[in-house]
Amino acid sequence: MNGLYIPADAPFTQEQEAWLTGFFLGIAANKSVDQSSSAPALTVHVLYGSQTGNAEGIANDLAATARTRGILMPVRALDDVPTEELAELSTVIVITSTYGEGEMPDNAELFWSSLESAGHPRLEQLRFAVLSLGDSGYDDFCQAGRLIDLRLEQLGAARLHPRVDCDVDFEEPAEGWISELVARLAAEAPEADALPAPTGAVPVQKPATWTRKRPYESRLVENRVLSGTGSTKEIRHFEFALGDSGIEYAAGDAFGVVPVNDPVLVDRLIAELGLRPDHEIEGLPLVHHLGRKAEIVTPSRELLALVAELFPDSEPGRLLARGQREGLDEWLWGKDTLDIVLSTGMKLGAEEFVALLRPLQPRAYSISSSPLHSPDRIHLTVASVRYGADRPHGGVCSTFLADRLGADEPVGVFLQPNAAFRLPEDGDVPVIMVGPGTGVAPFRGFVQERAAMGATGRNWLFFGDQHRSSDFIYEDELGAWAESGVLTRLDLAFSRDQREKVYVQTRMQESGAELYAWLEEGAHLYVCGDASRMAKDVDAALHRIVAEQRGRGDDDAAEYVSSLKRGKRYLRDVY
Repeated sequence: MNGLYIPADAPFTQEQEAWLTGFFLGIAANKSVDQSSSAPALTVHVLYGSQTGNAEGIANDLAATARTRGILMPVRALDDVPTEELAELSTVIVITSTYGEGEMPDNAELFWSSLESAGHPRLEQLRFAVLSLGDSGYDDFCQAGRLIDLRLEQLGAARLHPRVDCDVDFEEPAEGWISELVARLAAEAPEADALPAPTGAVPVQKPATWTRKRPYESRLVENRVLSGTGSTKEIRHFEFALGDSGIEYAAGDAFGVVPVNDPVLVDRLIAELGLRPDHEIEGLPLVHHLGRKAEIVTPSRELLALVAELFPDSEPGRLLARGQREGLDEWLWGKDTLDIVLSTGMKLGAEEFVALLRPLQPRAYSISSSPLHSPDRIHLTVASVRYGADRPHGGVCSTFLADRLGADEPVGVFLQPNAAFRLPEDGDVPVIMVGPGTGVAPFRGFVQERAAMGATGRNWLFFGDQHRSSDFIYEDELGAWAESGVLTRLDLAFSRDQREKVYVQTRMQESGAELYAWLEEGAHLYVCGDASRMAKDVDAALHRIVAEQRGRGDDDAAEYVSSLKRGKRYLRDVY
């Protein structure tokens, strides 16, 4: 997008380019208004923090709705806005998701770090409103939005509209919040006319034809195992036909799949509860509701609360009564809703039981293909989740795809764009990719893309897993790219093939001087995979490498890494 406003050879840093792009977007938006017969009655700045694109989509929906009421709303990521700029603004809307265990999304970390600092200036001139996205299955539900909301209030800003915290089914409450907020703002200038759609260089977001609430019925046209004999994992390659969907994806996007629960688990639950499969709830048989509408693997908070109330002498009941969160988490590890039923012997009516369950959610996976290589199919690389010694347990969607979805059966899918995880527009820019295990998925798409477009920039991939003999997925493809030079470097780390464990961050550290040299030459660094361990270890290794190569201490290294983030040169797709 930056290239629409700033020449590729302009003498600006990545940070300067990002700021100027936002500045020019505002000018272009205002220009499109000035050339019409209408003028904006109000300008409100919308700032989003988004890990997977949902918050960004809502932000754009809000801006589009506001234009119909004569309100101009430039949209930017939180990290694209220096918090000092808040002192110059009158009205700000923040829409943010919560990532991991109560953390800020990657593109909101720098904003929050500055906002929460002890010396941040007061913001008495500012009005604000916050919409939070989260998952009530986590302890720190909507924590990111709550923290920003509270901090803005502490700094003296006035709350324009009450904060709303949205659970996983966020569409309806978000739409209601948007409607109420825009109506309140429009009341300040009742004579304002609708603004024309932005023209010229201002990007217009194309509405998604297919969504999580209205998925496209695709077909699974390929399902093959990638991991070898002896592997402790089962990693599969899936391909979905796009048919007449009109779905246009980009390397780096995610793909949503609507799963169906394991019918064996559904039948067992119904039997243990003493219910009838054909009992109707809201016009649907119970077996259908539990199979396609309800989350029956992860126990809900409501179910656990009932256990504490009705079964205080059961093991989970005792842990809940004592408030032993860590002990409860340990006991719950690897257990599903049926385990709760079996451990307590509970018997509930169909309506009462269903009311305790959360809605079954689509699962999103990083796309492992490029549209330049595969325009009519989307590829996924998925680890099948299987565990349990006493009885088999399985991941809701991974085993649905691996075991139960036939080639002739429809499966609901939709695109989940991830504009924050993209290759650089300039094909000459070097790229460093860190993706062990299934984390290699988006980078397979990246390399396909770079090869198809004839990009001249160097490509460096760090890949690893446990054993080379059984866990080197896509070995032939990666080897061929390395041999042909499409991959300039392929550094491998198979942790269990020697006495001392070796990981991707180990390989990064070993090549620290060259990795830093690439960064100094403008390389973009991408990380994909496990957020709780791998991504944190890679981040720590990056900080160490920078500190060692620059020799200016930890604070300087932290600022250098922050500058990479601000310049959109250190991007992560972690889960």
